[in-house]
Amino acid sequence: MIRELTHADFDAVIALGEIVHGSGYMDIAELTAIYHKGIKHGINANFVAIENEQLIGFRLTYAAGQWPQDQWCSVDKWGVAFADVCYFKSNTIAESARGKGLGGQLLAASKAAVIAQGAKAGVSHLWQQSPNNAAVRYFTKAGGQLITEHPQRWHQRYMGEEYMCVICDHDCHCVACEMLLVF
Repeated sequence: MIRELTHADFDAVIALGEIVHGSGYMDIAELTAIYHKGIKHGINANFVAIENEQLIGFRLTYAAGQWPQDQWCSVDKWGVAFADVCYFKSNTIAESARGKGLGGQLLAASKAAVIAQGAKAGVSHLWQQSPNNAAVRYFTKAGGQLITEHPQRWHQRYMGEEYMCVICDHDCHCVACEMLLVF
């Protein structure tokens, strides 16, 4: 079942994020801020996947106009005004639930929400080193186009010293594929 993220899901979201992405991936204060950035015009663009009363996946999304541009955004290459672009922050699926299409379902739910909020496109930085490069594959299947690659996007100098990548440990060199999905 796919449904909107609520505060009651926060502990499970943080726990799954640490299992999939690494220790220190997100804390309660950051998740609370992300949650609020995803709500616009009373519409929540954050979703969870639930199976047998267990959280097995989540999609966190910032509404257009409610997130800050940073050095990892190649806005001049998008062809869409920054103010009209949402940010697909994180799509995370438990290992036991992968390969069932949940990533695409969560993206579809967020996409419908941000379109209702008024967004014209969405951008994301996808983890190229995800298992079987699933992040880039599902986003491409949904219509996303590669804008550029950002090596070391998640390096500790940008994420904070407490972040430990599940692949690279304390010295993350994973690549972020900046991709745009126009609606």
